[in-house]
Amino acid sequence: MILAQRLKPHSFTNTSEIPNPQASQLDNTLLQGVIESFIDGILVLTEQGECIQANNLARQICSQFTPTKSQLNSVPKKIWDFCQALIESRGFFPTGSMIIESEIASNPATPLRIRVRCFKLNAFPHPCLLVILEDRCQSIQNLALAEIDRYGLTPREAEVWLRRRANYTYKEIATDLYISINTVKKHLKNIQVKRETVLGMERC
Repeated sequence: MILAQRLKPHSFTNTSEIPNPQASQLDNTLLQGVIESFIDGILVLTEQGECIQANNLARQICSQFTPTKSQLNSVPKKIWDFCQALIESRGFFPTGSMIIESEIASNPATPLRIRVRCFKLNAFPHPCLLVILEDRCQSIQNLALAEIDRYGLTPREAEVWLRRRANYTYKEIATDLYISINTVKKHLKNIQVKRETVLGMERC
């Protein structure tokens, strides 16, 4: 693809470090503070693959895709290929705001949901790319922790629920917690009662 041939290597170098009057207008401290508050990995890229901003989680996720130390400061090819797909598809939706998403993984144990959309920054003449990297395992764990508090689960029920939310089988939960499968079923039945009670109260 012609566009892919013209793109430069993708670096995490902050554009505020490069002498550029337009980039200097960005309040990098504020922007960094905002993106660090997200529970997902956030990358803000130019269409040429330069990284304007990235939060720490995004850097950690990207490092999973970089096999050598020399590539640690680059946007991984799997992620950039997905960005290119949006850039090259934008011509089909010239008046709309398009978002594309899919799942990628550095290995089967770390599924990631990636979402990419274009948005405009006044400091740049062309649209930039907002890349959101969601660690599915972490998201599920966060959801389970919130539910544990919401439903008032006991410590043991919490241990069972965290594993069930992570798609453990009854047998795997029993083995992991050194309890019987019948005990697992009993805990899950109690959890279900508590869930239905809370949800019933919330609907009233």
